[in-house]
Amino acid sequence: MGSKRTLVTGCYGQLGRAVRALVETRGEAESFDFCDIDTFDMGDPDAYGQLDWDAYGTVINCGAYTAVDAAETPEGRVACWRANATGPSLLARTCAAHGATLVHISSDYVFDGTRELHTEDEPLSPLGVYGQSKAAGDLAVMGCPAHYILRSSWVIGDGKNFVKTMWSLSDRVASGELSQVTVVDDQEGRLTFTDQMAAAIFHLLDCGAPFGLYDMTGSGAVRSWADIARATFEAANGNGDKVVPVTTAQYYASAKGPVAPRPEHSALDLSKLEATGFSPRDWEDELAEYLESLRVELRA
Repeated sequence: MGSKRTLVTGCYGQLGRAVRALVETRGEAESFDFCDIDTFDMGDPDAYGQLDWDAYGTVINCGAYTAVDAAETPEGRVACWRANATGPSLLARTCAAHGATLVHISSDYVFDGTRELHTEDEPLSPLGVYGQSKAAGDLAVMGCPAHYILRSSWVIGDGKNFVKTMWSLSDRVASGELSQVTVVDDQEGRLTFTDQMAAAIFHLLDCGAPFGLYDMTGSGAVRSWADIARATFEAANGNGDKVVPVTTAQYYASAKGPVAPRPEHSALDLSKLEATGFSPRDWEDELAEYLESLRVELRA
């Protein structure tokens, strides 16, 4: 990545933590700077003067607003656009001005989910505020000549995530606190584990892959959220039969606040990334390993 330093934003999020862990494994921490919104708010134009941008050859943007339902509220809409569109736009402009490479993370929510498999050249068609803000951020980042955009779906990493939530619910069913849990089965995709996303980022940077947009998720079969929940319940307490599949409409029928529209199909075509020499792991293999790590962590 050259002799200049690398800046990582959003360092306390799921992906930011994975990037930092990989940097430390690679023995490169001394050439990296890590920041979060508390120390550098990328959506604030005035914040850019506090950094020496000529020192950076690469910026890895791991920061994002991901509360998709809250984004549908008046307050959430403002925060979402600031983090996902304004911030990346300012970063792209700054990186372009200083000749830096910008790495940015996209989302399956930039599509309406009508196609069963999404490619990098599919026209953007976001359904809700979150997806619209991510699409705007993608377009802004494309204005930086040296950019990599990695589009992901269903992210799992260190911190609060779907699998940990399902494990907790399985425990509550096992204890008798709950009799069953409903999970949607009409949204389909693949999990993206953050360690693999971090590895893909460094692969593209290290091999000098052509700049542009790359789909990046785990490989393997396409499953529903209910399928993932069942696997988690089975690993936690052997009670996968307590996961009751429902439609998205049924699940949110009694919601008291705004509900963001979700894409029905979130699977991404990985062939472009694979052509660079990176082969994403099968997400179900990673899930099995992750569930075993949770067993060790939570049953200790």
